[in-house]
Amino acid sequence: PHRAQRPPRWARGIRARCGGSGRSPRAGMAAEDEAELSLLECRVCFEPYGPDGERRPLNLPCGHVLCRGCVGALGGAERQRLECPFCRRLCGPAETSDCRPLLQLLELLGPAAGGLASALGRSGGGAAAAAPAGLGLRLCLGGWGSLVNPTGLAACPESGRLAVAHDGQKRIHVFGPSGVCLRRFGVRGDAGNDIKYPLDVTVTSDGHVVVTDGGDRSVKAFDFEGRGVLAVREGFCLPWGLDATPESEVILSDSEAGALYRLAADFRRGELKKCQMIRSRLVSPRAVAVCQTSGAVVVIEHLKARGPSKGSTRVTIFSAEMDLIGQMDTFGLNLVFPSRIHATAVAFDKEGRVIVTDVCSQAVICLGKPKEFPIFNPLISHGLSYPVGLTYTANNSLVVLDSGDHSIKVYSS
Repeated sequence: PHRAQRPPRWARGIRARCGGSGRSPRAGMAAEDEAELSLLECRVCFEPYGPDGERRPLNLPCGHVLCRGCVGALGGAERQRLECPFCRRLCGPAETSDCRPLLQLLELLGPAAGGLASALGRSGGGAAAAAPAGLGLRLCLGGWGSLVNPTGLAACPESGRLAVAHDGQKRIHVFGPSGVCLRRFGVRGDAGNDIKYPLDVTVTSDGHVVVTDGGDRSVKAFDFEGRGVLAVREGFCLPWGLDATPESEVILSDSEAGALYRLAADFRRGELKKCQMIRSRLVSPRAVAVCQTSGAVVVIEHLKARGPSKGSTRVTIFSAEMDLIGQMDTFGLNLVFPSRIHATAVAFDKEGRVIVTDVCSQAVICLGKPKEFPIFNPLISHGLSYPVGLTYTANNSLVVLDSGDHSIKVYSS
């Protein structure tokens, strides 16, 4: 079971140098007040962000956000290099930039605003929907040392086991429904079934773990015992995201080729049946999800930066026949919703709604069913650092892969 985490010693030290009070601001507060504080406070000193001075929120190059005071404290007296406290990436203080989504949200809230919940409700045109009550953190797995820079997450539809791809020595971890690590496999190496650099993972309905390997640009399948059963190298440029259909086929994105593929195989026999391109002319498609009821496919495209911009994402939805249903990029979503959404992971819930993770607000957001896309329904607005993976279990628990603290977080109502 998840325990409330006390800030580590280095965080408490930085808090003291930045003028923090040393007390937890969350005690005794209502859930909506807690959500507002978590979104609008620095995760190092736990002091609320402000528009100016030491409390101004700054982006690090890795995507994490700290206040200006903590950036200065982490940079030390010489202020030459600092290490992100969440992902350990090094950068210089000069590489930081203003976190505009948070600054816009602070401006939107204002001194007389009614809190984060009211701000999220101001998306205009009646597009917003209330967040469901009672979705709480039930389990937290992994952590630094157990998982190293995790990249992909999937749930077995039959057994409820979770498969996680990460950068450790054995690159696939399998967790049971209770959170126990059942098995580790997928050795780092150069043999045919070794995994060089895993990008994403899915689990088929017949119980096979399928991984995209950016190291040798292949797709590799294993059984749940960790035995390699198939390696597919069909001229992929950079296979990235993937998800399994109810028929145990796999929908796969090729980020460099800008294409989606449908892969069908007899995994038990280790035989590839077909690998067919089903959509082209996409822009750096990465995360993919398949609706288990309608067969609709949603993909996150990563658009190229224009000028000084750092780029954006686009959520694109296709029917089961691969006809375009709808799409919306970061700019378009920002016109409708109160903050800039940079999507990293995507899934369908059991009702067929599109769910995305947003690294700008460190949140999980429901964008609605394809026919009503997009609406704005925040599901999780606090407690995440850098969400990069998303899936639902058979019992409808929402599972988030958080690379910021190298953990898996299981939410249920």
